[in-house]
Formats: sequence, C-alpha cells, structure tokens
Amino acid sequence: MLGTTILLSLREIRRHILRSILTTLGIIIGVAAVVTMVTLGNGVTASVQEEISSLGASNFIVFPVRTDRGTIRPFDEDDVRAVQQQIAGVTIAGGNAGASATAFYNGQDWDTRVQGVNNAFLKAQSIDLTDGRAFTQDEETAGKNVCLLGLKVREAIFPPGASPVGARMRLGDVSCQVVGVIEERGQGGGGADDDDAVYMPLKTVQRRFKGNDNLDYFVVKYDAAYQAGVIQDSLVDLLRERRLLQDGQPNDFNVIDTAQVNQALGAATGALTAMVAVIASISLLVGGIGIMNIMLVSVTERTREIGIRLAIGALASEVRLQFLTEAVVLCALGGLVGIALGFVASIGLASVIDVPFVFDPVINIVSFAFAAGMGIVFGYYPARRASQLDPIDALRHE
Repeated sequence: MLGTTILLSLREIRRHILRSILTTLGIIIGVAAVVTMVTLGNGVTASVQEEISSLGASNFIVFPVRTDRGTIRPFDEDDVRAVQQQIAGVTIAGGNAGASATAFYNGQDWDTRVQGVNNAFLKAQSIDLTDGRAFTQDEETAGKNVCLLGLKVREAIFPPGASPVGARMRLGDVSCQVVGVIEERGQGGGGADDDDAVYMPLKTVQRRFKGNDNLDYFVVKYDAAYQAGVIQDSLVDLLRERRLLQDGQPNDFNVIDTAQVNQALGAATGALTAMVAVIASISLLVGGIGIMNIMLVSVTERTREIGIRLAIGALASEVRLQFLTEAVVLCALGGLVGIALGFVASIGLASVIDVPFVFDPVINIVSFAFAAGMGIVFGYYPARRASQLDPIDALRHE
C-alpha cells in the first residue's frame, strides 16, 4: 500500500511540475545553503589546522614585544640554550633571524626573505626536505654560505623540473650553494610564508645580513607527556629572570602555545560554522510553510476526489496517509536536489577561496532527514484536514 501511495504522490507532483518546483525552492535553497556552509566550514577548519600544524606540534613560539618605552629587547642564542638546558620537558629549541633579500640565479631574480636557522629549528617546526640534505654541524658552527630553498623561490628562479641542489645562487651580495629544497608548507612561524624563503645557517644570516647576534624569535618543542602549562610557566619564569624583570613589571615577550591556538581556532571556526548553518536552516522553515500552503490548496482543489474515495470505502487514515506521503515525497525530492546543489557549490567555492573540500556524509544525511521531516511536520495538518472531510459535502463541492 505504501508503494502505491508513493507512486500516486509522484504522479500528482508530475501533474503540477512547475508548482511543485516553486514550492520546493525553499527546501532546496535551505538544504543547499546548510550543506555548503558546513562543508566550507569544515574546509576552513582543516586549512587552519594545517597552517597551525606547520608551526609544529607541541611547540611554544617565543618572540620579544615592544615595551612601554617603545623599545624591543631581542633574544639571543644564550637564551635558547638556557631554555633547552634548564627546563624539564623541553626537547628542542631553535632560533630564527630573518632579513629581506633578492635571490638571483641564471638571469632570474625574486624578492624573498632569507631565514637564519639551525637544524634544531627545522626539527622543532617539522620542516622536511624533498631534495638534498640539511645543514651539517660544521656548516652551522662556521656559518658557511649554504642554503635551503622554499618551493616558491625554486619555482621562480630555477628551470621547471631541474634539481637546484648543488647550484650556486646569490642572495643580495652573498653567494651560496643550494644543498636542499624544503617541502611545501605555507605560512609558518612569525607570520612569514615558509615557501617564499631561503634558509641559511643562523650564524651566516646574523653575520652577513643582520650584523648582530639577535634573534627575531625562537621555537621551543616540548615532550607531549609533560603538562604544557607547567612548561610554559617555567619558560616565562626563566626568561623573566634572564631579562632581569622585577615583580610587577610586565613581560617584554610573548609565548604562544601552538596546541592552544589550534584548539581555539578550531572551536571558533566550528562555532561560526554552526551559527551560519542555523541561519541558513531558517529558509527550511520558510520552505516548510510553503509546503503546508500548497498542500492546503491541493486539498481544496481535490475535495471532490477525496469525497469519491471516502464514499467508495476509503478509510480516513488512508486519505491522510496519501496527502502526508505527497508532502514528504515533495520535501525529500527538494532535499535531494538541495544536497546535489550544495555539493557542486561546495566544490566550486572551496576552489575559489582556496580551502580543501571536506565531504561530510553526516551533514548530508541529516539535511535530507530534516527535509523529509519537514514534510511530516508541515504536511500533517493538510492531510488531517483532508481525512476529516464529510463525503457528502465533498461530493457537492464544485
């Protein structure tokens, strides 16, 4: 019986195809909006988490800040060594000193940033190589002119497909030999683009580009088995002691925990996605009201048909089921179309705003179920009204 009722519902929908399409527009738009917003929200969350993970897991990033007097007191390598040697739970600590430079090779040039780092910094930020090798201990200690290329720099000045390892290039007035190429990473520590950078030994950059021993910031990697809060408190206390800050004086540095940033941003994007999805779902309610309205019109138009069915023995429950099924089928079809449109829109918008497309089967199933449920909620009253018609009065209806 249910199968026959569904077939009758589809036939009735087909008889008034344009009216059915216009009726389900609210459902279609609502489902498409919810699916699109949640999918894009998941993509943004995944993108943010990927960016944060490029800073390294279980890391602190420490950088100096401007004081009330308007000065910035930089860190140096002694601070980094003290942190690594005196704080339990710290596994690696490495500093960074950067400067702007123009990279030259074979007649090609590219404005970029040279980053002075050591292997400890590379390990702390989980920077891997796709070609070549990292710095040797002798190259770090002596500050030799060797370098690692970011992806954008390699693509800008080296021929496509050719390995730059072993080639000599210039950074400003400094000649250096390329010993490796880092993997694609995106934004890294300090807000810089790790792909648009050339990495050299820290001492080389400090001596040839900066002219001092200062660090822009340093990264501290800690053992995940330790409590991050305890390590952070110890880190702050040690740095305050080394920088001779008295009780009551504010810190002239900031400590960022990448794990906390990841959690905070994930929670923020999740809450924003949920809020947008709720706003988009309002159109589902509007669509449901449209379904109720058109079903009431359908009951009025088919009053004589209902009277004939009741007169020849149809039960009131069967009439109610028929109209309720029509409402559910109408909403379910709108939900399917909305999911399809949301899927296509999500793929297109994800490529436009450059975030990954993260398919979420749960939101698609829930959206479809919610759309079908709207048919039950808003179709019940018209179906009940149809089932309660008096057969005699219905037959007299013109």
